[in-house]
Amino acid sequence: MPLSQIKSWILINENKRNSYSTKRFEESAKICGLRPKIVIPRAFDIIATKAGDKSIRYKGKQIEIPDCIIPRMGSGTTYFALAVIRHLEKQGVLILNSSLSIETAKDKLATMQILAANNIPIPKTMLAKFPLNIELVEQEFHYPLVLKTVSGSHGKGVFFCENKSQLKDIADLMEVSKDSKVNVIIQEFVLSSRGKDIRVLVIGGRPIGAMVRIAKKDSYKANFSTGGAVKPFEMNPTIEWLAVESVSLLGLDIAGVDILFNNDSYSICEINSSPEFEGFEKATGIDVPSEIYQYLRVRLRPGEEQIGKVTI
Repeated sequence: MPLSQIKSWILINENKRNSYSTKRFEESAKICGLRPKIVIPRAFDIIATKAGDKSIRYKGKQIEIPDCIIPRMGSGTTYFALAVIRHLEKQGVLILNSSLSIETAKDKLATMQILAANNIPIPKTMLAKFPLNIELVEQEFHYPLVLKTVSGSHGKGVFFCENKSQLKDIADLMEVSKDSKVNVIIQEFVLSSRGKDIRVLVIGGRPIGAMVRIAKKDSYKANFSTGGAVKPFEMNPTIEWLAVESVSLLGLDIAGVDILFNNDSYSICEINSSPEFEGFEKATGIDVPSEIYQYLRVRLRPGEEQIGKVTI
């Protein structure tokens, strides 16, 4: 099936309309001959009815459902957005990624539990309870350690604790100010990966490339969005297997896998179901949206010749 014949939607949060990734999806679509429609979850109305294609509205009007949807909300995926995705899944629309895989990946604790249960190396992780039992934490962890909100991306909701005093101060602040719906995990800080990690992008079970992210001076966060530097990274079989296996366990079609250097080995840090890719494209020269579009074509028409890496 030519890309020009595929009816597709890209589902984004309203504040991402002018983001780098949205613009790149639109630019690459023109080159590929695809005509995706950018849609916002809150503009939908869904109705549970036997009338299939008549049970969804967009901006108050009946709309023809697409062949596929590419959700681009990741950890920012709301209950409402998931409801829209589930509704369209039940009507046979191909979703990259599925509602279940998105919901699982946005929960960092659930992700760690699944990986640990399948012998994937991860940093030791504990669900925090407030008031925080400092003594128990110190029995299980050594300083420094990291506190993270269960859902979050771009380095937000991550707190670094070098000693007991900092841990207590951050825990007290969270206890006083946190929303009851916000949960926090405590995670081992892997010293050998301080200020650097590996980001692998996996599409359709294939690692298309990798980069090393390096934190700016006096920071431990290696995210490109927080000012970190990026450079290409040549994957080895261990990195490839860890990335592909981890993504498969979560049921994701598209994912960014963050991998820590753990002395002479590696550990999975996080998995993002909607990775931003400005830094990745800068480091590798790979056209990420085009890779996704080509995978989409193969999924909708199995057996056709696949196209190799697309560079920008």
